[in-house]
Amino acid sequence: MIAQDPLRQPQVVPRNESQEPASVRTRPGKRLFDLGVAVLLLVVTSPLFLCAALMVRATTPGPILFRQTRLGVGRRPFTLYKFRTMHSGSSDGIHREYVRRLFSQDQPPNGGRPGLYKLDSDPRVTRVGGWLRRTSIDELPQLLNVIRGDMSLVGPRPALPWEGELIGTAYSQRFLMPPGLTGLWQVSGRSSLTMRQGLDLDLEYVRRQSFRLDLLILLKTVPAVLSTRGAL
Repeated sequence: MIAQDPLRQPQVVPRNESQEPASVRTRPGKRLFDLGVAVLLLVVTSPLFLCAALMVRATTPGPILFRQTRLGVGRRPFTLYKFRTMHSGSSDGIHREYVRRLFSQDQPPNGGRPGLYKLDSDPRVTRVGGWLRRTSIDELPQLLNVIRGDMSLVGPRPALPWEGELIGTAYSQRFLMPPGLTGLWQVSGRSSLTMRQGLDLDLEYVRRQSFRLDLLILLKTVPAVLSTRGAL
């Protein structure tokens, strides 16, 4: 018998709202694991954390941390933290319109690479911010979200409130679990995937979540981040 690859590319599956995935059951072990690893990572990466904060402060005016409302379990809003990678006061209008169009077409509206989820050559991103994004260092402050219980180390991508409205009920099961610092979406192509492929991966993770799958995703996150594949 051929073993199933737990990180395989997803197949489109029927999205039946009446089928509750086994992974939504309470898993106190997952929370304890999240808390322990997040605290350890925060201590280990504290020099990098400080260096990134100083770089943001020294290069552009504005706050060091970027705070944004995202949707957690049950679509409950929480404040997500990142290092600021854009010029302070930048509007999100261009990104909203871009994502809205990606829900109806897989080809990026700006003529970018097929499957591109994020804006290519976003003029709002600072020079230091571009480097922080490519290396994923901008996401280190999300360890604070994991410690607070807003997020998990592994889970669906944390959606914006207006993205939640676009998602509608078709992908509601992705909100049955805390959003993750990493996940199947991130280790399977990141922004090189289409919007619908990423959302299907979120659903697949919720339906198949296990401690073993979490460990595999965390292990695969390291080379994905180091290679900057699919990052912008």
